[in-house]
Amino acid sequence: MAYAYITTTAETQITTGRVNCVIIQVNAALTGNIKVIDNTSGTTANVAVITNPTVGSRYEYFDFKTGVRIISSATCDITVAALGSTGH
Repeated sequence: MAYAYITTTAETQITTGRVNCVIIQVNAALTGNIKVIDNTSGTTANVAVITNPTVGSRYEYFDFKTGVRIISSATCDITVAALGSTGH
């Protein structure tokens, strides 16, 4: 399992390689968006764009092939967990 606690505007590579499940927990409301990417580079969301999530929201995504990359457009407070990771 790989995880990250993200609190700033950032591009964060959570892990590389195949991932079975990604869980994003929103710890504080966010005015902006979170891009969820199945890749190790780039800024174009190919899985999801979460816009203005509220505190306590939880999002689950499945079957990432290349890696898990998260891009937050504003200061945030989120936790991202990549479960079943075979990457590093």
